[in-house]
Amino acid sequence: MRMPFSVFAIGRYTLAAVVVLGSVALMSASKPKQTEFSIHDRAFYAAQSTINFVRPGLAMKIVSANIATDGTISVDYKITDPKGLPLDASGITTPGAVSVSFIAAYIPKGQTQFFAYTTRSQTSPITKNTAIQAGADSGGTTKQVADGEYIYTFKTKAANATGGAWDPTLTHRVGIYGSRNLTEFDLGTNYDTDTMTWTPGGGTPVNTRDVIRTETCNKCHDQLAFHGGSRQGMDLCIMCHQPQTVDPDTGNTLDMKVFVHKLHMGSGLPSVKAGTPYQIIGFNQGVSDWSTVNLPSDPRRCEFCHEPTQKTGAAQADAWLKNPNRAACGSCHDDVNFATGKNHVNLPQVSDSQCTQCHIPQGELEFDASIKGAHTVPTESLTRPGLVFTLVKVDNGVAGKNPTITFTSKDYAGNPVPMSALTTSPNRIGFVMAGPTADYGYTSFGSDVKTPGYVAENPASTAKCGSDGTCIYTFTHAIPANATGTYTIGIEGRRAITLLLGTTQEVASQYGAINKTINFSVDGSKPVARRQVVDIAKCNGCHSSLSLHGENRNQIEQCVMCHNPSENDASVRGVSVVAADRALPAQSINFAMMIHKIHTGEKLATDFNQSYTIVGFGGSHNDFSEVRYPTMTPTGGVGDTAKCYMCHVNNSEANFPIGKNNVLDTQGRISPVAATTSACTACHLKLSALSHAVSQTDPKFGESCDVCHAQGKDFDVLKAHAGK
Repeated sequence: MRMPFSVFAIGRYTLAAVVVLGSVALMSASKPKQTEFSIHDRAFYAAQSTINFVRPGLAMKIVSANIATDGTISVDYKITDPKGLPLDASGITTPGAVSVSFIAAYIPKGQTQFFAYTTRSQTSPITKNTAIQAGADSGGTTKQVADGEYIYTFKTKAANATGGAWDPTLTHRVGIYGSRNLTEFDLGTNYDTDTMTWTPGGGTPVNTRDVIRTETCNKCHDQLAFHGGSRQGMDLCIMCHQPQTVDPDTGNTLDMKVFVHKLHMGSGLPSVKAGTPYQIIGFNQGVSDWSTVNLPSDPRRCEFCHEPTQKTGAAQADAWLKNPNRAACGSCHDDVNFATGKNHVNLPQVSDSQCTQCHIPQGELEFDASIKGAHTVPTESLTRPGLVFTLVKVDNGVAGKNPTITFTSKDYAGNPVPMSALTTSPNRIGFVMAGPTADYGYTSFGSDVKTPGYVAENPASTAKCGSDGTCIYTFTHAIPANATGTYTIGIEGRRAITLLLGTTQEVASQYGAINKTINFSVDGSKPVARRQVVDIAKCNGCHSSLSLHGENRNQIEQCVMCHNPSENDASVRGVSVVAADRALPAQSINFAMMIHKIHTGEKLATDFNQSYTIVGFGGSHNDFSEVRYPTMTPTGGVGDTAKCYMCHVNNSEANFPIGKNNVLDTQGRISPVAATTSACTACHLKLSALSHAVSQTDPKFGESCDVCHAQGKDFDVLKAHAGK
């Protein structure tokens, strides 16, 4: 983030923001301020009279920061509503008292992370150990200088790490975070933060900490917020979460580069696999156990979080590549003992300066000791020839006929991939046909078809292909004679590959083609695509590259043809590797219910003592009880499944599938169950919610959810899910 050019009163080392033509980057990136309320904000639904009176929201802005020659720190800041109108911190002249906290830190000479002036002493009642932790200042004084503008003078004085004189030539940062309590108006608590980074002695800071930006975290978390919701944004977090701060109860460091890696690795940590849980004991001795975290993206995709400078603007985005160190790398690889060399090819590592001798950013081969090479995801190897399908047209696609599909099969370079290359397992190619798009699930393609609502065929042995990779295939199953509306054909496939063949690093892998679908009318009507509810781009906001069923399926349009209201795991449940699964009825895998249940997995298990388990290919047991939904609540917790917009598009969560096919849910309390009831009660898990939905459903006329819950109604579903 950029701030206006600044001038300095050198004798007092004062930073005063002055608007002039031109600017320099003096401030680390803070999150953009909210300028209006969206449909996902609680204030959006408040009466205009309430909005005019309360002016909900909170915007905090540091005007200037100052460190006097004796080390006295002060910060001039403003608190306003989102439109910039001043607020009274006491809550007397404007509604809602505002509480503000302050942090001050600097980057010591020769180091790359902040060291806080403001600290606290924390003694563990478990270990009796005492740790000095970075935190907020306490006991300072506040003076109001204008409407909504205040100066806070810290009680803590600037001093270097050993208690000596502070250095005005070093990079300094002040951070403020606060809250505005509007609960009496049913507008919740509003939060905001701000930081300012500067060199008190003058000039632009040349040593900053800007590795990962908040917007990267928000791909999964929506709004990064912790400690009750008041602390938001990476630029604030790294002021305390640095090597200075340790949990005295567990001895675990809270240094961001270690702490965050361990949180996200969770169940994948070697130490956790060996039986040692990864826990942090925090406020009021609350235990936060991260041992069950399953990262939704492959942890080898370092760049999913370490996004490049070109994308986020982070000045040091390549630090993970250029400056590997024992603390950061050892946080994921925590079975490595750098002192002895154990699990480090028996090579002791006594200094971080040695790391780059072997671990260069990128070598000549994948799976080598380079940083990118060591984190190669086999399915994404750059040596893949590739597999690319296109669907050109459908002929004879009418009721009662066997449709003929024209398609192309090529590699990334545009060379044809013959059907013979896709015949032998695990190589494959497949077509799926389903319809109508009004709602899949109950169409029969013949008595020999065991897959409910769709038919799958393998064209590898009978498709006729030209030298340019263009192929023609005629389905052996006909479109039902009574079919109407629009039908869909989708294509899927994969290729096997052996990477670094003949070497000690040889890896067998496989990768899939991007699914393609084509819609066609079977009765002469205008083709209509199936309704869009979610988007694969939103899935990949957390999953990075979602690809399932052996790399075969990766697009929502393909998924919903099979994951339809009548489909379940009956075909494989009888051969489950877990005996208890074989005794249970088939589990529904209708897309809406399945995705909701998966993402509420942990809540379903802990709050309702239930699990959502699917038996998969080969009888595999897939229990989703440990899924912890990463989206954060306004108060700084994870698991906010009310933020439907993280997955849904075009407010589709409010466009109920009323009148769509009933869902066969033989493990559920009701089967078949109406479509909206099935989708909504997959998250709203209480029996009372199910009872309510059933009571509002007529056996003849169906569900009436839209009467109360449609947009603009008294219990608008968007309003009910609105936060902040």
